[in-house]
Formats: sequence, C-alpha cells, structure tokens
Amino acid sequence: MTSPSSSPPRRLGEFALIAKLFAPLSANDPGAFALTDDAAIVGLPDGHDLVVTKDMLVEGVHFLRDDPPDFVAKKALRVNLSDLAAKGATPKNYLLGLSLAPWIADDWLARFAAGLADDQKRFAVTLSGGDTTATTGPLTLSVTAFGTVPSGRMVRRKGARPRDAVFVSGSIGDAGAGLAVLKGEGVGLSDFDRSALISRYQLPEPRVALGRALLGLASSALDVSDGLLADLDHIANVSGVRIAVDAVKIPVSSATRALWGHGQETVLRAATAGDDYEIAFTAAASARARIAELSRTSGVAITEIGRVEAGGGAHLLDERGKPIAVPRAGFTHF
Repeated sequence: MTSPSSSPPRRLGEFALIAKLFAPLSANDPGAFALTDDAAIVGLPDGHDLVVTKDMLVEGVHFLRDDPPDFVAKKALRVNLSDLAAKGATPKNYLLGLSLAPWIADDWLARFAAGLADDQKRFAVTLSGGDTTATTGPLTLSVTAFGTVPSGRMVRRKGARPRDAVFVSGSIGDAGAGLAVLKGEGVGLSDFDRSALISRYQLPEPRVALGRALLGLASSALDVSDGLLADLDHIANVSGVRIAVDAVKIPVSSATRALWGHGQETVLRAATAGDDYEIAFTAAASARARIAELSRTSGVAITEIGRVEAGGGAHLLDERGKPIAVPRAGFTHF
C-alpha cells in the first residue's frame, strides 16, 4: 500500500506479468496455448454439457485490502467453483480478469498467483486465459469458470416441487460472522472461534464432490452466496412455490453463537448474512435416507431445514410455525 506522496509500488509490465506469473498456471491445458493467443479451446467429453459461471469480487465488498493475497485468489476461484458445485458440474478450467489498483505490487501478485496454483492442484482446474487492466479504483477480480455435467442433468434453480424437503450443507452464518470479527466485533472471543470464523469468510469451501453426488437426487439447488433466505427465495420464485424454513433447524455453528448469542436474532442474522457458499437444495421427501447416507459418506453435514409448499417466496418460521419478520433477506449490490 502506498501513500499519495510515496513512489508507486514495483510492478511488472502487463505482458511480463502474464508470462511470468500466469502463463505457468495454464501449463496443463493445451487449449490455452500458454496464454499467447487471443482465445482458448475448451474440449468436452462425449455426452456432456458445458456449464459456465462468472463471479466478480471487489475490494471492500467481497474481501478486505489486508486479506492475504493467496486467500483473495483462492476465494475468487472458489466462489465460482461453488456455483459449479451447486449445478452438479465437475470443474474444468477458468478465465481470470484483473483490474489492478494502484497499491498492488509485484510481491502481492506473486502471492496471488501462488494461491491460484495451490487451488488448481486441489480442485483439478487450470487457467485458460483472461485479461489484465489497471484502475484508479478498488482492486477488482473476475473469474469465469467452466465445468462439465452429463447432458441434460444439470441441477437448476427451477425444479422445486410441493412436498419436497429443503436441505442445506454445512453451517450458515460463519462467513458473515468472520467478516464481523475482522471489522472489530468479538472482543473476548476465543482464538479458536475467531480463527474458524475468519477462515470461513476468507476461504470458502466449494462442495464440489457433494454437488456431483446430488445429481439425480436434488430437484433444485444453488449455492448460498447472498444469504440463505435470499437464495432460497430465488428457488421459490423461479419454481413457482413457497419455501417454509424452520428457524430452529438452521445449522448455526457454536463459533457463530459464541459471537452473536443463542437467540432468534442470531439465527436471523446468520440466515441473511451471505458468503457461506454452502449448497441449499430441495429433494423429494422419499430421498431423506439417501441424503442422510450421502452426508455420512461425504463427511459433509446436511441438515433438513424446511419444506416446499404451494404458494410463493421463502419464509422463515418460528417454533410455532409463525412467520418471523425479515427486514432484509440477504445481500444485494444495488
């Protein structure tokens, strides 16, 4: 970071930056041509569809300037892999767009590229191209991710049916709680809980294997990015159904409760915080046993939190089945 009176940070030129830091990330993809061409070739296995998703991350909105550069890189990639996971797709490759702020220096970019390299190995994906620009505004990252799914089997938002059950993976609210900690909440919170919450905000865990296993089980699905209630409302609206969510069943971690408490307000805050990148999905009630077995074998907690009914929208209910007022269902940019 530099002050207005200091010299600008050291940074490689655009093409040297690509050649040194990002071309090596494309080495496993012959169709990327070592990032020396204007476009790449994406091949598809027979009998598969290409699934494409895109998310942008902006400094101060999706990550903080002081977040470790490798974590920023991993989050940019993982939030896109999370979208693919919710569709039941297997990630394949991605495009990267960078709009670099004035404070970004070569050492920051080197750590950023190292973070991408780590996650490429972990998730078996490769960089196939992208673009770099400079901006006088905040650092902005854009990733377009590609995956494959057997033809005609992608799990869509549209598909929830009355009498389906509603499920969510993992726990809800940890990322929002982690951001709150980074912004100064949580004086007296244990180091263990503090670290766990911050990690959930900075390093989301895309449920790729779980998403593939939901093919043929889930009637609809998406990843929880804007907030559990807001995202379930998307499913409800496009499916033409009502989704009833039981507040007491929403999985809220002990760390989040240590920060925010144990009351209804904590559940409401968790369910509207966003950035969880868990999979929320609906499935036939008859699939409960198979989903429980999937949770056991995958090691990922899956909680039944509600049901699909005739009507419209997603609604949070208390233990008596009465609606809970929700001032804001989740995060919106506008």
